[in-house]
Amino acid sequence: MTVRVPAKVNVQLAVGGARPDGFHDLANVFLAVGLYDEVTVSAADSFALTCTGPGSDQVPLDRTNLAARAAIELGRRYGIAPDVRIHIAKDIPVAGGMAGGSADAAGALVACDALWGTNASRAELLDICAGLGSDVPFSLVGGAALGTGRGEKLEPLDVAGQFWWVFAAADGGLSTPAVYREFDRLSPDAPEPVAAPALLEALRTGDVEALAATVTNDLQPAALSLFPSLKDTLAAGTAAGALAALVSGSGPTTAFLTPDEASARAVATALTGAGVCRTAHVAPSPAPGATLL
Repeated sequence: MTVRVPAKVNVQLAVGGARPDGFHDLANVFLAVGLYDEVTVSAADSFALTCTGPGSDQVPLDRTNLAARAAIELGRRYGIAPDVRIHIAKDIPVAGGMAGGSADAAGALVACDALWGTNASRAELLDICAGLGSDVPFSLVGGAALGTGRGEKLEPLDVAGQFWWVFAAADGGLSTPAVYREFDRLSPDAPEPVAAPALLEALRTGDVEALAATVTNDLQPAALSLFPSLKDTLAAGTAAGALAALVSGSGPTTAFLTPDEASARAVATALTGAGVCRTAHVAPSPAPGATLL
């Protein structure tokens, strides 16, 4: 069973102060984007996990991998030994703030559900996803959604038309916990996070210029503090004609909103030509969530 799963971009990531459990309350406006991993699950005599594609050497191949944990948890709930071979074909940047690991977990969960015929409800799949990580539920549902709590409580959002993006993958990675620690240092009195009405309206109406004027990421100052060269990438994308430039999630991938596909391709060419990123990917949004192929 093969499942295609999308990357995500946070068009708004409002972050509150640290909670007693170590997480942060969020108002996280997700858009799934047309940049995909594919997760294939097949029956086997024992568990195995393999991975190919850009950055695959950084992906853990043991049971700590989120995709493995998804299979194990579904099997635990239904009394099924997780004797499967999971293969991840990566195109989403690894450790890039685009929820690639979360997407793979959602993909493995849907693939194992189909392979084993467990017929788990959407509510149960989402419950498993929430236990695996804050971004995993959105990787399952895709489209556009507002995530609250630590991001796992989802409210679907209406989006008109398409938005075109460029995602510039940096050389090197950023640890999400390290970015949040730096956020706490820089923002000791963070206010309660709230979704911006103007941004939600821009999505609903498909107004790309209004969206560009309202995208925000509260983690961006922390990411730039830890990875200062991203400032050059953001500046180069803006100079090339992007309407908005921001760090994607906890980084270090940077995201550029453009007027249309042709503009996105021009920005991608300019970014790679300027030498300010490793690769640049053009992708539309929104995109469907985990999809069985």
